[in-house]
Amino acid sequence: MRVTLRLFASLRTGRFDEAEFELPPAATVGEALDAAGVPRLEAAIVFVDGRHADFDHPLAEGDSLGVFPPIGGG
Repeated sequence: MRVTLRLFASLRTGRFDEAEFELPPAATVGEALDAAGVPRLEAAIVFVDGRHADFDHPLAEGDSLGVFPPIGGG
């Protein structure tokens, strides 16, 4: 199945902004991050089709993932 992965903020450094990945059926968010080379510790906030998801969330054909690093400030 094909999914789109969008990286935001510092996750883009040395990587990509947006890319499509071919994954096996029933792959999870965590497996998509692994395939993209994004360490799970760097992925603090994940959305699948605009809804918050965890690493165990199963993906479907055409899903769109948005991945954000930990957010700091003050």
